[in-house]
Amino acid sequence: MNKAHKKAALLATGVAVAALLASCAVAPSSQQVDAATQQVLKSSFREQGIAKLDRLTLDASNQACSDAAGAPLEEKLAKSIEAANLKTVKLPSDGKFLGSWSEGEKIAQDGRGMTWSDKPGAANGGSCYNCHQISKAELSFGSIGPSLYNYGKLRGVSDPAAEASKPIVEYTWGKLWNAKAYNACSGMPRFGHAAILTEQQIRDVMALLLDPKSPVNQ
Repeated sequence: MNKAHKKAALLATGVAVAALLASCAVAPSSQQVDAATQQVLKSSFREQGIAKLDRLTLDASNQACSDAAGAPLEEKLAKSIEAANLKTVKLPSDGKFLGSWSEGEKIAQDGRGMTWSDKPGAANGGSCYNCHQISKAELSFGSIGPSLYNYGKLRGVSDPAAEASKPIVEYTWGKLWNAKAYNACSGMPRFGHAAILTEQQIRDVMALLLDPKSPVNQ
């Protein structure tokens, strides 16, 4: 969505909420405001190319976090969401967790994909740099997520294939596949669960994070 479309959607949301306020004797509930907002969103978006309206539909995990509106979830609910998402994590089909760190670096730096103009089946990027520092050489990076510089080194992964490294290797795979398995309201894309990245792409990003030869661990 471009700036003009965003401005129009925000304006439409404001108008809808204002109309709701005007029609009520008392202030509307958060549920009424949410309903009005969803109505405006659905009327402001259209399907085009590979971008479908199902992107506006929240699954149970996202809905619970949306309803919380930034407040911490009750521990029992958070644990249930994490457990449900952990069940969706698929370990590599061939047992190989690491691919090529150089390919992983390309994926991490690539922000393309999943827009209406992209072709069906085209490879997506991971946009990791938007939220994380990846290597020491980077001049510009996001700070929403923690720095990933020295990710494997700090965790003592000198040989990813060693038995001692197995817990952190499997955790990292799971985090990339579905971050909500470890943090119920994580804002990190669920790369495997949502089919944003392929299994091979996740292997390559794994190598970027854990291979001792990767610039991440230098």
